[in-house]
Amino acid sequence: CAAGAQAREMVSVAKPEINMRSGAGTQHSTLWSLSRGFPLEVTGRSGQWLKVRDFENDTGWVYRPLVNQTPHHIVKSRVANIRSAPGTRSRVVGRAEHGEVLRTLERRTDWVRVQQDGGPKGWVAKRLLWGW
Repeated sequence: CAAGAQAREMVSVAKPEINMRSGAGTQHSTLWSLSRGFPLEVTGRSGQWLKVRDFENDTGWVYRPLVNQTPHHIVKSRVANIRSAPGTRSRVVGRAEHGEVLRTLERRTDWVRVQQDGGPKGWVAKRLLWGW
């Protein structure tokens, strides 16, 4: 059976920077590093290691103690307007660039309330984001 969008397990990077590895263990090569808050979808497990996928469908492994359940979103569009209220007529209070990580504060059907690191809180259209 196909799992619904709500069924997917998500985690976020809990440290300033962690390594995404090619396999489940520190003996495996580092593919790249991920910064705090970066959202990941869990697709598998091996002991204390999680197989994960990012918003661009790249996959790798992260060490479970380095991630947590704090919800974040990442901007998948080129740029996303952060608005004062959930609606396209609302005032733009900030902008987020492709690949920028935003702290998730609240979710509605088509909008997500986010906190930009060192920036404003506001609403972004859900279709411009990936995460939880």
